[in-house]
Formats: sequence, C-alpha cells, structure tokens
Amino acid sequence: MSTVTTPADRVTTAPSAPPRRLDWRLRFAALSLIWGFSFLLIKVGTEGYAPFQVTLGRLVFGTAVLAAAMAVRRERLPRGARTWGHLAVAAFLLNALPFSLFAYAELTIPSTLAGICNATSPLWGMALSLVALSEDRPTRVRVAGLGLGFLGVLTVLGAWQGFHGLDATGTALALLASLSYPIGWIYVRRTLAGTGHSHLSMTGAQLLLATVQLAVVTPLFTTLPTRVSVVPLLAIAALGALGTGLAVLLQYGLVAEVGPTTAQMVTYFIPVIATAAGVALLGEALAWSTPVGAVIVLTGAALTQVRPKSRKVAQS
Repeated sequence: MSTVTTPADRVTTAPSAPPRRLDWRLRFAALSLIWGFSFLLIKVGTEGYAPFQVTLGRLVFGTAVLAAAMAVRRERLPRGARTWGHLAVAAFLLNALPFSLFAYAELTIPSTLAGICNATSPLWGMALSLVALSEDRPTRVRVAGLGLGFLGVLTVLGAWQGFHGLDATGTALALLASLSYPIGWIYVRRTLAGTGHSHLSMTGAQLLLATVQLAVVTPLFTTLPTRVSVVPLLAIAALGALGTGLAVLLQYGLVAEVGPTTAQMVTYFIPVIATAAGVALLGEALAWSTPVGAVIVLTGAALTQVRPKSRKVAQS
C-alpha cells in the first residue's frame, strides 16, 4: 500500500538513516500492522461519513504528521512550478484517487476483499511493463507470476460460481485503486527523477497537494454530516495519522536502512492482516476461496518481483 515515492523510484538519493530507536524488524512489523488495519479503519470510517470525507480526513491527518516531521528536521517544501505540477499528478494517482476508490469500494465489499485487491498492485505493475515496453524486461518467471496472480484473483472472486454474491462495482473500484499505484509509480520515475529534493520534502508536498484536491472535490459531492460520529471520526484520524503519516515515515526509514527490496516485502503481509482484522473485529464472512486465492495472488506477486541475475562479462 505504498502511497509515496521512495528512493528506489530514483526521485532522490536517500540520506543516511537516522539513529535507530527500534530494531528494523519491529518497525517492519509495525508498518505491516498499520497498513493491514487501514482497510478496517476505512470500513469503520465510511459507517459515519461519506467516502470523500473519509479520504479528506485521512489526508489532513496524514499531512499534519509529515508537516510536523518536516518542522522537526527543518525540511523545506520543494521549489519549481514544474516539480509541483508533476507532484500534483503524483498526488492524484498515488493518494487522492486510490484512497477515494478504496473508500467507495468498502461501501459494498468487505475490508478483507479490499485488502486482497490491494495486493494485486505488483501484478498490475508487471502487466503495465509488458504494455509499455519498459526497460525492465519481463522474464518467463515474472510472466508466469503475472498469470498465477490473476488466477488467484479469479479464485478470490469465485469465478467458477459466476461471481455469485459479489458486488461487481465495489470490487472493480478496489482493483482500479490497486492499478492506480503502479501507474503513479511509473509516472514519478519518468518525471521526478533527480530533482535533488529529499524524500520527506517530496512526500510532504505530495500529500499536501492531494489534500487540496480532496478539499476542492469533497464539498461538490457531499454534504456536511448532521451529527458527529465519534468512532468513525477516530478511525479516520487513526487512518490518517498512522496509516498515512506515520506509515510513510516508517517506510522511509526502512528503505534507508535495509533497502527497498526488503522494505517492499511489507506488501505481502498486508492482505493477511487485513483479512484477520476484518474477520475477527468486524465479523466479516470468510469463504475458503478467499484465503486460498490470497495465497495464490501473493505467490504470483512475489514471482513478478524476481529480478534476473546479472551476468558478469569475462574480460580478456
């Protein structure tokens, strides 16, 4: 559920990691839990507020956390109209659009299914690399992973039953949200590489722009709630402060310390935690095809991330 660019995306070279307070494995586990529970928090938030309101609240609290972090580290927002223009597109593709789509999706689908749909992002990324003929050439193993992953999606959805009992619109919205992430990553790699700004500065600006976008859209499509629902409001606050703000800082520290490959493995724990949280805390039903399909999806997604070993050319 990565929603920001990382040093792996070549936006900038990550500075050395700050002094560790916790072992990176503990922070990795915390990030997995935070993002895994995010789908439950979205579900609870939409019980009291409109999806756009949930997304706007999430972005406001998340941006506040990053603004505080920037103030502590004395970071400044990036400069240049061109950079801000590209960041506005990134904010839409990586934050405003997928956050809103997931919120709307969870009006009609369980949080467990939304969490599993989120795990298809690497599959969409691999499919886009085939279509876009990117420099990252697919191998047989990665193509096999792509096919296996989408077979897992069909298993989760119960294709052999004609998708009986499944809300097609909600599921499509969740899958579109997952597709939005790799599109955003590709855009960022091609437009914001080598800007010279720090990761924290770029991310802070990105979330700020996403907040402005939702602040414009939300009043046009929603009305003020007649009463304040406390529990959904707390869920939105936690979703923003933890699932967006703190999670970004944890991800940033992990990438700087153990590298992007290890840090991105958190993706494979998110649907497991989201499923467990949805079943245990929200009482969502769980058919056998859901966990089986999720395992197939994650296996396929892992295969799509396998990189070919570089061959050393013998020097004469």
